[in-house]
Amino acid sequence: MYTPHTKADIDAMLARVGVDSIDALLQVPEELRLRGTLDVVPALPEYQLRRRVEGLASQNAGADYISFLGAGAYRHYAPPAIAALAMRGEFLTAYTPYQAEVSQGYLQAIYEWQTYISLLTGMDLADASVYDGATALAESAIMAINATGRQRFAVSRAVHPNYRAVLRTYCEGLDVIVDEIPIALDGTTDLAALADAMKTYAYAGIALQSPNFFGNVDTLDKTTLTAVESTGAVPIAVVAEALSLAALATPASWGAKIVAGEAQSFGVPLAYGGPYVGFIATVEEHVRRIPGRLVGKTVDNAGRTAYVLTLQAREQHIRRERATSNICTNQAHCALIATIYLALLGKTGLRDVAALNLERSRELATVVANAGARMTFAVPFFNEFTADVGRPASDVLAALRGRGIIAGVDLGRWYPEYANCVLMTATELTTSNDIAALAAALKEAMRVPSRV
Repeated sequence: MYTPHTKADIDAMLARVGVDSIDALLQVPEELRLRGTLDVVPALPEYQLRRRVEGLASQNAGADYISFLGAGAYRHYAPPAIAALAMRGEFLTAYTPYQAEVSQGYLQAIYEWQTYISLLTGMDLADASVYDGATALAESAIMAINATGRQRFAVSRAVHPNYRAVLRTYCEGLDVIVDEIPIALDGTTDLAALADAMKTYAYAGIALQSPNFFGNVDTLDKTTLTAVESTGAVPIAVVAEALSLAALATPASWGAKIVAGEAQSFGVPLAYGGPYVGFIATVEEHVRRIPGRLVGKTVDNAGRTAYVLTLQAREQHIRRERATSNICTNQAHCALIATIYLALLGKTGLRDVAALNLERSRELATVVANAGARMTFAVPFFNEFTADVGRPASDVLAALRGRGIIAGVDLGRWYPEYANCVLMTATELTTSNDIAALAAALKEAMRVPSRV
């Protein structure tokens, strides 16, 4: 329903931001106003336009850098068959791609996506995908809040900082208090601190990421899991590097009841940060709390296989007060890409890629240590780890960029106590030559005087 603002509403909002009128609110500051005319290129024929765009793209020197970036977005090889299939016109409809009467093929793809995610996480079911990993965590927290009726949630400080920021934004609007559990000296969640917090507060859910933001395997041990379950809180696993699911034990095996994740690693391009493809998987107990929609498999009145939207718990379909979320769409096409990726690789292929990531990251860690850096944490990791370079990481990274190498992420941006640490990632696309180039440049960069 559309409810227009009254004059009183508008006046109150303008007063709050400190202006007298809508025109004043939309006034472009003098220093930002356009003076003169825009230098717009005249219309060009297609072949000239292509050359012009290619020339502009060639100015992006960063595209040729050697990269060890990760931190929630990972470089992985995507077989060409993905684009050949996913970009077919049948999948690029002008309207929502899950209308049962016209899109049986898309519904089947979503059903297969849900099946893959359930198998990888060990959960009973998965939804048709959500926007990204950060919103998946926030929606999972809402599931736990609805399940328990509690207004307090705990999240490890080792969970991706951006995920935690989105979680806080969602919870602020729901008047839910978010407590952050500190990080232990080994780079995993401080389970002793979590145990102490649970003695004081009744949490709706406890969220841990594994591998966590530092790349470390980070799960609840049996003692802590028992304590969490005894309080009635819902254990939630966060997965930012989906490929790790092919190498590590499933979240279900360590006791997670909800898994919130990001599947960008499954063939979805980095694309300057999105769109990506989040997912939520859970046990049957929470099936009616999962946001979005579920696709099911059945037969029609002629006995033929048919796919249908089995559960639609969003406010467009049911009464708003009974809706589990306000998700009105999802990243269906990105989920299709991920589904094709998983189908092409299969179980064995996916494990092979995960094993290659392990191999490359161990090679990188060894070379970085030999170059003089120190491994910050001595715990198991997947394809990402933290290295202490002995001086401000921002200085070392800047020196390496001057050599055409993006060595990783400065952890001091989010964690002041790790200002000397770099988060580095190696995937199957990282070569031994890349690693050797980093090693040679790193020795020199660690000796460069710090900037004043």
